[in-house]
Formats: sequence, structure tokens, C-alpha cells
Amino acid sequence: MTAIESLRGRLAELSDLDGVQALLGWDQRVMMPQEGAEARAQQLETVARIAHGLRTAEELGELLAALDAATLDELDADIVRIARRDFERARRVPQELAGELARAHADGEESWQRAREQDDFSAFALALARNVELARAYGECVADDGSGPYDGLLGDYDFGLRAEELHRLFDELAQTLVPLVAEAQQHTPRRRLEVPEAARRAAVQGVLARLGVAPESWRVDVSSHPFSTSMGPRDSRMTTRYSDADLQAVVIALHEYGHALYERQIDPRLARTNLGTGTSMSIHESQSKLWENHVARNPAFAPVIIAELARAGFALGPDELHGAMLGVQAGPLRAAADPLSYPLHIILRFELELALIDGQLAVSDLPAAWRDRMRRLLGVEVSSDALGCLQDIHWGGGDFGYFPSYALGCLIAAQLWETLEAELGPREDDLRRGEVAPIQGWLGERVHRHGRRLDTTALVEQATGAPLGSAAFLRCFRPLAGR
Repeated sequence: MTAIESLRGRLAELSDLDGVQALLGWDQRVMMPQEGAEARAQQLETVARIAHGLRTAEELGELLAALDAATLDELDADIVRIARRDFERARRVPQELAGELARAHADGEESWQRAREQDDFSAFALALARNVELARAYGECVADDGSGPYDGLLGDYDFGLRAEELHRLFDELAQTLVPLVAEAQQHTPRRRLEVPEAARRAAVQGVLARLGVAPESWRVDVSSHPFSTSMGPRDSRMTTRYSDADLQAVVIALHEYGHALYERQIDPRLARTNLGTGTSMSIHESQSKLWENHVARNPAFAPVIIAELARAGFALGPDELHGAMLGVQAGPLRAAADPLSYPLHIILRFELELALIDGQLAVSDLPAAWRDRMRRLLGVEVSSDALGCLQDIHWGGGDFGYFPSYALGCLIAAQLWETLEAELGPREDDLRRGEVAPIQGWLGERVHRHGRRLDTTALVEQATGAPLGSAAFLRCFRPLAGR
């Protein structure tokens, strides 16, 4: 067996372990009874330790050292390049820390769940403090020379991005968005809908079926925090929720569909390699935000949603739907935010988690700091921690450095949509008929097929011909403010 064949074999094992971890995590959030939490945390810790041991084994290092990229074809050279990068990062993390992280993340999710249900931040504070401590230790392990622990954490979600760059981009975006949101609330106000749950469920099922979601290789379930995960190219699992009386369930479903489609359209040659998944969370979020903001919320797609609601016996006019889907109303909840104010919710979280990791904000001061920034950025008073710093699962699961990808995803999605329409033509006629195959195909070719072969900024520039920025996003949503 050649060195590259041996490397591919090791990477296939690691890919399989990632699938096992994903399956355990999906079950924890969707199917597992509450009293299974302790055993599940132990199982996740064990799998994480095994995977970390394989990722940092001397044998893997020897394989990588023996391979000369100049003698390999382009694909294998990329496999080796990314494998070396992953190996070097993983080797910096002690195996004991890797296991502690997995256990703390599982425990943290359970503590967050209880705390949010009880609206009791104190029930989560201890687990959050532990996650912050471990995240800081992990970030210090993987940070490059001269960078801080938060930059190290960002590397797991968007390799190559730095907190300083994000600060600059987000500060400029916030200065523009704060007055725009205030104006848009007057020009394009949010309309509230009361849609029976049976109609919402039927609309989700019908719209997803039009997009190609079939039970042979998809599952659509319900979870308190919607998500998408993949156990393989033909095993896509996504969730939505029906706790809101409006059409958030439909928007969420198309959001999660975007994530799942990305994983399904990666070049099959990359399956069970280190390249066979999405390249970064901001690119992943750009895919979900494209389907959420530019398809689900597109006025041309309204007839599709209206028709599916009508099948379930609920009549709705296009103006009502437009007001619900695109109307602007600053509120406390990120997941229910309109597309214009949404990035401000992410900027708030970025500022707070950076301060937590850098030690400038104590966990005990988080609720007050959250309320202060919500007033400053969105003009909203937060009445409870359940509607404030307890609304998201991410910090419970130890996902520090993840939040910026949501705002970046909004910006990238707008750039991609502009480029797509410039090349394929306006999509209105197709969207009215529910015809999305050209969109799926364009994304598959320009974004999905690459897997991890291109990092975030390189992929954005190759797909759109322009560097990452906010101009396309503002062009798309500025009209909501009447400008």
C-alpha cells in the first residue's frame, strides 16, 4: 500500500468517526430521552478522545512527512495540504483537553436547555464558565504566533479570518445598519401572522418536497434549536420548529435545507476524505442564508408558499406574506429577526464572546452586558434572560467563534445571489413556478463541489469575482428602508 493510500485510509476512518459523533449529537437533540444525557456525554467524550488520538498519532505524522505534493495529482495534493494543516492544529491540543471539551459541551447543552426553560441564567452560569475556560485554553493551543485565543477559535470555523478583520467589517456594517433598521421599521413594518400549526407543518412539507427533499435520503424533524447535519452524502437530517405562530417554520426549513444541500453536492470524489465537507461555517451559512433570504423571502416565491398553505386550508394573500417575510421589526430574538436587522444580532454576540474569551467580561456580567448592547444596537429592551443571553445553544455547546459566520453568511449569500442572477438572469419567473434546479446547479458548480479545497476568502473571490464585503447585502436590503 502506498503512502497516499494509507493516508486516505486513515482519513476515511476519521470521517466515519465524525459521522458517529454527528449521529450521537443529532440523537441527543432530536430523539434521546432527557435522562440519557449523562451517558451520552460519556459516549461523546470517548469518541472524541479516540478521534483525537487518531488525528494526532505519530503514524499519521510519518505518513504526511513521507508524501511529496509534487509527485501527487491535484486532488491528492490538496488532501495532503489540508491534512498537514489539520494535523498541526490537532497536535497542539492535549488529548485530555479534547476529551474534557467534548464532555463539557455535552453537559453545557443540557444545562442550557434547563436554564432556558426555567429562565434562570444561574442554572447555566457554572457550565458556561467551564466552557469559556476550556475554549480559552483550546484557543491558546491552536492560535498562531502573535494571535490571541479567539483567533485560534476562529480557525476551526473560518480558517484564515482574524478578529481584527471582523471588528473592522462589523463596525462599518453596524454604523450603516442601525439607522437603516430604524427607518425600515417605519417604511416596511413587520406584519404578524397567526397560522394554524397544521398549515405550517403542511407548508414545510410541501415546500421541501418541491425542492427535492424525499424520505429515502432525508429526515425532517423538530428540535428546540433547529439545525442540519449529515451522516453521509445520502443521509441528510434537518430540523425546524413550530413554536412560533407565524411562518418562521418555513423560513427555518429552507435555511436548514441550504446547509444540507451544500453537503449533498460536494464532489463525490471527496467522500470519506478530509475535504468532503463544507469549507467553513461562513460559507455554510451563506448557503442557508441564500435559501432563506433570497428564495424563501423572495416575493416571487410567495405563490409557492401560498399554494402550500392553501392545500392545508389556510388562505393568505401576497401582501400579507410579504409583510410577514420581509417586514422589519427589531426584536430580542435572533432566530426571528428580519433580514435587515439580523446581522446586528450577530455583531452583538461577536462582541460579547470575544470579551468573554479575552477575559474582559465575566460570565456573571453577561446578562447585563447583553441588555446594554441590545439597547445600543437594536433599541430593544430585553425582558428576560430566556429572550436574551439564553436564547442560543451555541455557548452551551462550546461553539465560540461560530457566531461571526452568521453575519458573514448574510453578506456572502447576497454576493453569490447577485453573481448568480448576473449569469443566469433574474430568477423571478422560475421562483413563481417553484423551479429551483438552476439555482441548485449553479451553487453545486460554483460553491459546493469544492468541499474544503478552497478556504472562505478564496472561494468567495473565485465564485463572485470580488472580495468579501457588505455592498451586495446593502444593495439587496436597503430598499426596505425606502432608500
